[in-house]
This record gives sequence, C-alpha cells and structure tokens, in this order.
Amino acid sequence: MNINDYKVSKEIKLKQIATSEVDVNAKQKLKKVRKKISKLQDVMYAHGKYSMLICLQGMDTSGKDSLIREVFKNVNARGVVVHSFKVPTENELKHDFLWRHYIALPERGKIGVFNRTHYENVLVTRVHPEYILGEQIPSIKTKEDINDDFFHKRMEHINNFERHITENGTIILKFFLHLSKEEQKNRLLRRLNLTDKNWKFSSGDLKERKLWNQYQTCYEEAINKTSTNKAPWFIVPADDKETARYIVAQAILESLASYEDIKYPELDKKTTVQLKEFKNELEND
Repeated sequence: MNINDYKVSKEIKLKQIATSEVDVNAKQKLKKVRKKISKLQDVMYAHGKYSMLICLQGMDTSGKDSLIREVFKNVNARGVVVHSFKVPTENELKHDFLWRHYIALPERGKIGVFNRTHYENVLVTRVHPEYILGEQIPSIKTKEDINDDFFHKRMEHINNFERHITENGTIILKFFLHLSKEEQKNRLLRRLNLTDKNWKFSSGDLKERKLWNQYQTCYEEAINKTSTNKAPWFIVPADDKETARYIVAQAILESLASYEDIKYPELDKKTTVQLKEFKNELEND
C-alpha cells in the first residue's frame, strides 16, 4: 500500500474518487499495524514532546465508531482519548466555534481522536446556516449575512488553528471516510432490520440523506481548502469497513514512525551508574 495514494496534495473531485476498495487481508494486516502503533505511542508518551490528533469525518454510517474501536484496540488506555462532538451546548455557544475543540486537544504523549470535528462548523452549519444564528456572532444579524465568504473565512481560521497546534508539537492527520450513497442505504436498512441495531437509527438520518449532494459539495471544498503539508486530509474509501480501518491505521503508523526524534528518554548519568545498585537492593530484599 502507498498511503500517499489517499493523501490530498492537489485539488480533488469527490465524484472521481472511488468509495470501494477491498483488501481481503485487511483484517490480519490491521492486527499487526495496531500493535506497532501501540509501541510507538508508548515511546511518544515517554518522550513527552509530541501529541497526535486524529480527525474523522464522514457521512452518517461511514464507520467512524467501529474504526476507532478496531484501530486503537491495542493502545494503552492512558494513551488515547476520544471526543465525540455533538450539537454545541449552551456553554460552548458562549465561546468562539473553535473553543470546545481547543480544550479537547490531546496532551503531549497522547493520541486524541475527534469523532466529528471542528470541520462540522463548515459542513453541517453550511448546509444548515440557521445554526450559526445560535452562536450570537455580533456581525451576523440574519441568515442572509451567512454567505460563502463567511465560511471561507472560517476555513482560514481552521488553517490557522491547525498551524498553531502543529508548531507546538501536535501531529495532525485528517480522514474523510468516503462512503457511497448506496452503501449508506444498506447500512441504514441494517439498523432497521436488526433489533440490536435499532437504537442507532434516527429519522434525522433520512432527512440528512436527502441533502447528500449538498454535503458532498461542502466536504469537497473544505478538503481542498484545508489540506496542508502539516495537517493533511486522506480520502479513505469506506464502503468496505475492514479495508478503511487498515488504511487509516497504516497512515497513522507511517506518520508516527517518520518522527525519528521520538525516542525513549535517556537516564541521567547518576541514575545509570546506580542501576546495578538498585537491582541488587531489590533482588536481596
């Protein structure tokens, strides 16, 4: 696999990118990759100078939850923190749109996963601009004030936000789980047909499905305007869940492995000299 095949380094058209890719060995490959991710995260934790932020976006049923579960299954519980962003709370709406995401950033040494991300602020709100009115922005009086320029400015803010945190040691990888409309229908039907999956279904899913083309347009522009060298987007074919998980895991592994300065810290000379003494003391205890 060449992970760069999924990385956005030039302007893309989502309609021209396949949503289906099947690696029959993806499940077994993932098991090996996630063990390596776990080891590298342990080193990153001990090193204590970097963190990693994984951003997951995709249409409803694109497989974000199960991907998080499977990719990070081997990572020490202390080393990965997942945030699932829902509708902003009353308190969150009293701050700027990036505030709730900033305070959820991972500590140095940890991997943070945003399940839906700060990009909802240029996706959902762009499809439903009336949501912006709840933010009480002084310059926004009516829905007519919310135009393309408004969202382009927000994308600039997002780029600045990501530039700032990467310069302070956060490694950012952003994944769009590229699902076909037909596969989404199959997954929604599965939620309706299986009793133990009924709880996942919401009538709102069908309302949002009717806006599929609008969402695809918004995703396409957001990805094109915010994929940078330091905070790249990857478009992951998501119709086959196991392959999608493997692709994401491989991208994470290769990114972590590329930081050659992430190493276990060296003991000071005094402690190094005393190691034998400490060992003898314990063995003779």
